[in-house]
Amino acid sequence: MRVDAHQHYWLIERGDYGWIKPDIPEIYRNFLPSDLRPNLDLHRFDGSITVQAAPTMEETDYLLSLADHDSSILGVVGWIDLFDPEHRQHYERFRKHPKFIGFRIMIQDMPDAHVILEPSYIEALSGYAKEEVPIDFLVLSHQLEPLLKLIQQVPSIRGVVDHLGKPPIRSGRIEPWESLLKQIAGFPSIYCKLSGMVTEAEHRRWSQEDFNKYVHKVTAMFGPERVMFGSDWPVCLLSAEYGQVVDVLAEALPKSWGEAEYARLFGLNAKAFYKLKDVRGDGLEE
Repeated sequence: MRVDAHQHYWLIERGDYGWIKPDIPEIYRNFLPSDLRPNLDLHRFDGSITVQAAPTMEETDYLLSLADHDSSILGVVGWIDLFDPEHRQHYERFRKHPKFIGFRIMIQDMPDAHVILEPSYIEALSGYAKEEVPIDFLVLSHQLEPLLKLIQQVPSIRGVVDHLGKPPIRSGRIEPWESLLKQIAGFPSIYCKLSGMVTEAEHRRWSQEDFNKYVHKVTAMFGPERVMFGSDWPVCLLSAEYGQVVDVLAEALPKSWGEAEYARLFGLNAKAFYKLKDVRGDGLEE
């Protein structure tokens, strides 16, 4: 089973994508399943994980409605505000949908990432950790320290760090990104998405060498059992085409990896992390 574990859909006219502006024409348009399907077919992906791109529950409802009508959407990672006292009620409503597979915390957009260490936030996440709910973490490299502290307080959380924790690829620096992510990788229930690299590099002016050391570090930290491929399409179009994203990662992987490791990275790990069995009702369970 091959899975693109991280991509987005949106309708600009919905009005809740404030970060997508006319001055970024590469992505300032609608992107729907019919637009992605040629890429999935070309690269032999069975489907994708569609991830929220707006901090609204209305967008999560919209993505779930898309999933109702398109079998290529294997699961939807939605959005919930854990500072909302009614977050649990919202989660219970979403989880009734068979393709709702978890939610994403957008630490990247928080002016002070340390708010995730407030007692109410820790309490909320502890509850979801007990149920092994998959949670995506969107985090910038300079926010990895509070994320580490969060995981230390909720060590059983079932989480995945999106986009390698957004290392400073443009500058080529490694620290403190490496040291912090290595500590995060020490928690066995935390995974990492090898996604979003091309947009952290110089747009359309990157080279393969810009990415190799970061991929080598992550694969060494997490091993082949806890990494996932994600295209981050259509955001990746700011810097690269879908096929280039696939090729860049494949070229950067350890030369010692074989068919088994590739199968995990390009699908089986996402299937396990997000508990994708029978999501489409057609026998995904091995």
